Amino acid sequence: MTRIVQISDPHIVPFGQLAYGQVDTAKALADCVETINRSLAEIGPVDMVIVTGDLTDFGTEEEYLRFRSLMEPLTLPYRAVPGNHDDVEVMRACFSDQSWMPSQGPINWIEHFDGLALIGLDSSVAGSAHGHLTDETLVFLSKMLKAQNDKPTIVTMHHPPVVTGIEKMDIQNLRESAQLETILSGYKGALRLTCGHIHRNIVAPFGNVICQIAPGVSHAVTMDLRAGAPNCLTKEPGGFLLHDIRDGIMTHHISIGNYPGPFLFYPDK
Repeated sequence: MTRIVQISDPHIVPFGQLAYGQVDTAKALADCVETINRSLAEIGPVDMVIVTGDLTDFGTEEEYLRFRSLMEPLTLPYRAVPGNHDDVEVMRACFSDQSWMPSQGPINWIEHFDGLALIGLDSSVAGSAHGHLTDETLVFLSKMLKAQNDKPTIVTMHHPPVVTGIEKMDIQNLRESAQLETILSGYKGALRLTCGHIHRNIVAPFGNVICQIAPGVSHAVTMDLRAGAPNCLTKEPGGFLLHDIRDGIMTHHISIGNYPGPFLFYPDK
């Protein structure tokens, strides 16, 4: 049985800073790593962690090195795709020692497990907040899916191609997504599209597949569905997702932190 943990949007900033002047994202990522490691006895074994973009807030070398340092205690291997807050070339340089990092072009990759293929796609657009998949990336996706022979597959990227109702985020979602929808909807095996960017746990249909958006590690985009609502964050508890391959792809939400319990419902029986 294959299990994949998905974390998203760490937004690591330089030492001594808070993201947006409000959020200690480094502590949040450290707490996330601790929660994953501690939870493995109950949820494991887990095969890999994926980070669905916005590893950093400004895409600087200092931030990527800090991100890697914070991830060092993680007892699982991990891979990442870039988001709109990342700088692809700086990210490439800072992960050049990793076998999954391509030496040029979009940061696309594939990993194979027993009973699962995991495909990472680069949806970032240099200098822009919205997402886009290049022709090179779409060809890569098509070739990789064709080679799987309908094996269960997770496709992961930063920008969701769906409208969530959070207006200020929806204008930054994946654009020109019709070809992606056609490619994914044509796959005959179990397939899940996983994304980040919105900092909320959201499930939506995309063609005939499920799009699963991950919560943020450290903070949420404020849940405000009113037209014209400002772009705000809320200091809600961070979380991550566990994708469990069993009769398809099942996804669990796990809160970051250490909470009282477990307690037997009926301890006297």
